[in-house]
Amino acid sequence: MSPAYSVDDLPVTDTDVLIVGAGPTGLMAALVLNRRGVPAVVVDRKAGPTRESRALAVQARTMEVYDQLGLAGTVAEKANAALRIQVGGSARAVGPNLAALQDGFTRFPGIQIFEQSHNEELLVAALTAGGGDVHWRHRLLDLQDKSSAPEGRVEALLEGPDGALLRVRARWCIGADGAASAVRRELNLPFEGRTDDATFWVADVRDVRGVPDDAVNIRPGKQTFTAVFPLGPGGHVRLLGLAARDTITQDEALAAVAGEFGLTHGPVEWFSTYRVHHRVSAKFRVGSIFLAGDAAHVHSPVGGQGMNTGLQDAHNLAMLLADVAQNRVDGRALDRYERERRPVALTLVNVTDRAFTVIGRRGPSAALLRNAFGALAFGVFPVITRTPLGTRLGGYIGQYRIRYRYPAGSRPDWARDSAVGLRIPPVADNQRALDTMTWQLHVYGAGAVVRPETPEWIDGPQDFGADPHGRLRSDRLYLVRPDHFVAASIPLRGNVVDAAQLRDALTAHGVVHAGR
Repeated sequence: MSPAYSVDDLPVTDTDVLIVGAGPTGLMAALVLNRRGVPAVVVDRKAGPTRESRALAVQARTMEVYDQLGLAGTVAEKANAALRIQVGGSARAVGPNLAALQDGFTRFPGIQIFEQSHNEELLVAALTAGGGDVHWRHRLLDLQDKSSAPEGRVEALLEGPDGALLRVRARWCIGADGAASAVRRELNLPFEGRTDDATFWVADVRDVRGVPDDAVNIRPGKQTFTAVFPLGPGGHVRLLGLAARDTITQDEALAAVAGEFGLTHGPVEWFSTYRVHHRVSAKFRVGSIFLAGDAAHVHSPVGGQGMNTGLQDAHNLAMLLADVAQNRVDGRALDRYERERRPVALTLVNVTDRAFTVIGRRGPSAALLRNAFGALAFGVFPVITRTPLGTRLGGYIGQYRIRYRYPAGSRPDWARDSAVGLRIPPVADNQRALDTMTWQLHVYGAGAVVRPETPEWIDGPQDFGADPHGRLRSDRLYLVRPDHFVAASIPLRGNVVDAAQLRDALTAHGVVHAGR
């Protein structure tokens, strides 16, 4: 839409990145850009950080991202750890022990229950400490991408809290403004998918008896389905349940849980109802405008994946924009954001959509399916957790097994190693080395390797010692992106890198070579 008044005489704020939305996704993008030294303007129509708990789970991969930013210790200190998933409420209830499945494959096994409001407060504090800021109570009125013209930029018109107008020009814009994204509407992008028929409810309550303090507890029942997330000791939990009908009151919902599962409770801190949406934007990028988080994809809260996916969208995109802004990778590499992150969203939406086919339906047949799932879990989970499939399950839940497929088309030799496209697994302090947020060359048990001809800002090679799990080979040099992902695996001939393959890999990733 276009404003009905002239804006030519308004003062202009110029920046590299305009971020619309200051939820977890927008704040993560802002903080990464801030740490990389890239100017950004952050705006949100809210008055301040979210007060409600909303999303809860911080998965292992997100903890690795937080650790790169120096924030993981704060999260671990203030969060309530859920080390396992328990199906059922009896003494013989079982489920995957996430801490055991993920141990050795991430430095942060298990799930940290750290609600959305706390994530936002943490990110705002870190951003402010680094000299950044958020323009609260600013509403997007108009957004135009003029970047295709010479010297063109993305131009936005915003209305501030006192009605004053703010005009921003930016090299890029990130729409991180939630499921009802104004940025996505300005782009006229379809939000493809469906809304589930069932109504769900959530309640944060205290003094719930008979639930574990260290596990996410899944209760499949005959009349309803309930998931219990531990917010703290002493039965402080979030209950998430399937409503028996489209409208349900707090008292009716909690009475149903008490009646079917015997879960009595004390004070109720928050209650809400909602319907689950499974939707993905048709595009994650249009010109110089990008979508991330709920603006790009929404899905079921069961599994605790949504906020994490948005945070990792932001981490991926902000690192990429910083590399382009600092002339480290070519602008054509911006295509990789949608190519990498949209398949992640589609997979997550498809998996949660199928899960809701089982758990998110009313009636006797759905109840039979839910109870069959519970019965099967008693027999299957103890077996699965002792197999490689269990290890994979732990990686998928923790989101550190996300794989990016690159480059497009045929796979050259440097892309055929199984480590390529995955985040670098932890060996010694290799992930901490990436706190510098730059591209690096790693070797694992190869000893001293002659530095190949690469741009001077690429660090290494550095040897972190042999990988005890055998995931990283001693006869390869690994090119690692600043977001922890392995970009290439290059053969070593003795202590010398195959220069032709490394050059090909750098070119494929759009790395700007010296002299170009």
